[in-house]
Amino acid sequence: MSLVEKRNIPISLPVTGLEEWEATKEPLMSGWITSGPKVREFEQLFAERHQVKHALAVTSATTALHLALVALEVGPGDEVIVPAFTWVSTANVVLYCGAKVVFADIDPFTFNIDPKDLAKRISSKTKAIIPVHLFGLCADMDEIKRIAGNIPLVEDGACAAGAAYKGTPAGALGTIGCFSFHPRKSVTTGEGGMLTTNDDHLAELMGMLRNHGASISEEQRHHGPKPYILPDFNLLGYNYRMTDLQGAVGVVQIKKLDQFIQERSKWAAYYSDQLKDLDWLRTPSFGSDYHHGWQSYVTFVDESKAPASRNQIMELLQERGISTRPGTHAVHMLNFYKEKYQIQPSDFPGAQAANDFSMAIPLHNRMSEEDFNYVVQVLKEL
Repeated sequence: MSLVEKRNIPISLPVTGLEEWEATKEPLMSGWITSGPKVREFEQLFAERHQVKHALAVTSATTALHLALVALEVGPGDEVIVPAFTWVSTANVVLYCGAKVVFADIDPFTFNIDPKDLAKRISSKTKAIIPVHLFGLCADMDEIKRIAGNIPLVEDGACAAGAAYKGTPAGALGTIGCFSFHPRKSVTTGEGGMLTTNDDHLAELMGMLRNHGASISEEQRHHGPKPYILPDFNLLGYNYRMTDLQGAVGVVQIKKLDQFIQERSKWAAYYSDQLKDLDWLRTPSFGSDYHHGWQSYVTFVDESKAPASRNQIMELLQERGISTRPGTHAVHMLNFYKEKYQIQPSDFPGAQAANDFSMAIPLHNRMSEEDFNYVVQVLKEL
């Protein structure tokens, strides 16, 4: 196809179709639409795939992170360390608990938290650390664990379903794992999230917290000997339950996860090979300890060598029908956090650079070989 022909390659598209549509018939026809057997099946499959004892479905990765901190009893007077380059909800959930957000800088080569900077941020008030497995690449969990000692680690694996570090899946690397099923993720339930843990007590606690604090689930009550008796409520909980409509879609999607990652890995390798001679564009690199989940393919634009600024390049690509995005944002540069904590962009230079120069290019399972060739062709012609 000639470059003059109009293209439209989205940054991401979910892979859903007849199988997912048919899966929703069962809860619709049975009348059990709220959290029930399909959510439970999805949880079991997710737990098996990620090698954890417990998986608990919730409404989003944000609510998963919130419940994780509540279960760890994070509250006023506590500090929680988060990377400065991540989606804003990683920091927001700390404030939901009344605690203080303490930012740590990131390694601009991996976009993940820099263990050396993390070590400087730990204090006697540090109640938890949230390492983010950004874009599907796990953080350096061995070094983070060494630095953290007994401080609980809440993995923000929103982008990292199916990813692994030294053979251990994301979600089994810390105290609690948190995942997202937003449509930009490799598997989706529309909105939705998952908690993972190997801790029986935390699993039981988070199970109650997501269901208003009820001592038993709605499904347990309805199928019990006295469904007309309401459960006791011993905790202040939340309504963070996933529906069985979403769970039914999740059951179908999770079975496709490894196929999706395999396809994305193939085309990520293609990008890296084809773009390696562009001295102004740094492509992702990582060691053999990491199994990348490839939620997205995020590059770094060196404006000292580039034909234009990062933003101008994104505009040029958009004109050619290729969608791009900054990798994500530096949370400390967002107005709310900048003003709340009186932070300067240069206080976290790695995150600032990632904010200003990262660029995600299209990588998803609905792209054709021709699409990938076209993206490479346009980037080379810049």
